[in-house]
Amino acid sequence: MKLTHYSDLGMRLLMYLALNKDEVVTIQEVSDRFAISKNHLVKISHQLTKSGLIESIRGRNGGVRLARAPEEINVEEALRATEDNFDLVECFSPDSHRCVISDVCKLSGVLDKASAAFFAVLRQFSLADLVKNGQAIENSLLPVPKEIQFMFQQRAKVAEKNKGS
Repeated sequence: MKLTHYSDLGMRLLMYLALNKDEVVTIQEVSDRFAISKNHLVKISHQLTKSGLIESIRGRNGGVRLARAPEEINVEEALRATEDNFDLVECFSPDSHRCVISDVCKLSGVLDKASAAFFAVLRQFSLADLVKNGQAIENSLLPVPKEIQFMFQQRAKVAEKNKGS
């Protein structure tokens, strides 16, 4: 089984949001920090928003953030939101299978059990589990560009001003 690049990028986005769980993050920031395509991330964030895993905040200080706590989102749920096909072999798909031995073949049953075990393991881990080494992950990311650092500073000032009100 191999996950798609789309799911890989989706997991990176979700992990970054889990690292920054109390903040709204821009897609540009994630793109810069991981050195990945902003256009791909826009598509992925749209899909994750539709699935209810993240929420999109519009406006001048907009961006995305997790819709729920990282502890509440398991890895299986995250992958199912970005992968559209987990059929390991042709006979798993009733629409496209043409195998003449599928009615008597034992391989599909074995692979079905393996797939169930795979998802059972993924259900045991949350996004929070994936970012427990948050500082190490942060240290591995590319530096935050200066314009984004400025935006962080502006947000902090607004947040501080709102706390005083």
